[in-house]
Amino acid sequence: MKGSRDLFDLTGRVALVTGGSSGIGRRMGQALAGAGAAVVLVARRAPQLADAVAAVKAAGGTAAGLARDLSNPDEMDALAAEAAESFGAPDILVNAAGVNLREAPEAITPESWHKTLTLNLTIPFFLARACVPGMQAKGGGRILNIASLQSERAMPNGMAYGASKGGVAQLTRAMAEAWSAGGITANAVAPGFFPTELTGPVFQDETRAAGLAAQTAIGRNGRLEDLDGITVFLASAAAAYITGQVIYVDGGFTAK
Repeated sequence: MKGSRDLFDLTGRVALVTGGSSGIGRRMGQALAGAGAAVVLVARRAPQLADAVAAVKAAGGTAAGLARDLSNPDEMDALAAEAAESFGAPDILVNAAGVNLREAPEAITPESWHKTLTLNLTIPFFLARACVPGMQAKGGGRILNIASLQSERAMPNGMAYGASKGGVAQLTRAMAEAWSAGGITANAVAPGFFPTELTGPVFQDETRAAGLAAQTAIGRNGRLEDLDGITVFLASAAAAYITGQVIYVDGGFTAK
């Protein structure tokens, strides 16, 4: 029987984190490394990625980086194999890469719709499927997807993004149904409003940001460190019987 502290120990685990150079992905990668996992960060921009890897190492963690453009689902098998070269096959996958173009319905083009759905919904499925054999060989694994307030609520200029994040919620349940009997859990974290590149336009408007904070039960918008606990928890043995869930980390935004 594991002690309470041991339940959250990720020593010996390998995590693959997309969107790992900034924002939520970077913070979740740091949290996993801080709990003992060896982390492979994937992002498109090499300089920012190198900085994120260096930050993990400076904090005493183990990390490697892969500068890759996640626009082609056909390349996910190769990406999973390449990620395994650093520390072994990943048994934790965090699908944090995403895009929100904030287009009015009449401004959406087939190209922008496809870009949003591909990165936010299609890539998480194909990358997870590519990682599943390695997880099964290791006796199980953890998949963490990133949902959104827009998985449940409609917001202005969010039609494509909301469609993709509603899909992430259902994809997470379907992943759980398909793979959890083999020891692979799949859950999604749905953040409220956190200061990231994607939410930059929101936080640049102080009045709007304050209004959103007032809509939470706690009375403030999120801080990236608020994601540390849920990340480690869902990746750990402590969450072994939790799967197919969308967990809102939103300060009670959806409760009001």
